[in-house]
Amino acid sequence: MGSVAAQLPALIGVLIGTIGTIVATSVADRNRWKRNQSVRWDDRRLDAYVEFARVVKEIHAVAVRMLTSERPHSRSHRIDREEGLTRLAEADVRHTLAWESLLLLGDASTVSAARTWRDAVWGIERAARELTVGDDPADLLHRANEARDLFYRAARGGLGVSGGSVAQAMMLEGRLDEIRASRASRQTPEAWPPAEATGGGA
Repeated sequence: MGSVAAQLPALIGVLIGTIGTIVATSVADRNRWKRNQSVRWDDRRLDAYVEFARVVKEIHAVAVRMLTSERPHSRSHRIDREEGLTRLAEADVRHTLAWESLLLLGDASTVSAARTWRDAVWGIERAARELTVGDDPADLLHRANEARDLFYRAARGGLGVSGGSVAQAMMLEGRLDEIRASRASRQTPEAWPPAEATGGGA
C-alpha cells in the first residue's frame, strides 16, 4: 500500500502529461484546420473577385467599342451594333453568375465597391445601347475608373494583398482632362475620348 502511495505522484504526473498532450494536439489540429479553411476560402474568394472584374471589364470594353463613332480619335476597332448587343447579352449572363459568387464569398466592403463599379459601367453600357450620351462621356468613364480603383482597394485589403496602391483613375483623369480641353476647343461636345483614356488599357 505504501509503494502505491509513493508512486501516486508519478502516476498523476503521467496522467496530467497525457491529458496535456491530448489537449495540445487537439488545439493544434483545430488551428491547422482553421488555417486550411481560411486559405481555401481565400482562394475561392480570389477566384470570385477575378471573374467578376473580368466580366465587368469585358462589358466596359465592348460598350466603349460600340461607341467608337462617337470618339473620332479612338484607336480601337468599332464593333457593329448587333455584334455588340450580342456580346453584351452574353457578358450579362456571365456577370449574373459572377455576381452571385461575389455575394456568397465576398466581404461587405468589397461587395459594396463591386456594386458601385458595376453601376458605373452600366452607365457606359446604357449609352452604347441607346447610342445617346446624356452625361459628359469623360465623366462616365472617370466614374467607372474611380469605382474600379475602389473595388481593387477593397478586394486587396480583404485578401491581405500588400504592395501599395494600384489606383489608375488619377493617371487616366489627366488624359481625360486633355481630351476635355481638346473637345472644348473643337466645339464638339459629343466626341468621346480615345481608347487609352477609357481605362481599357489599364
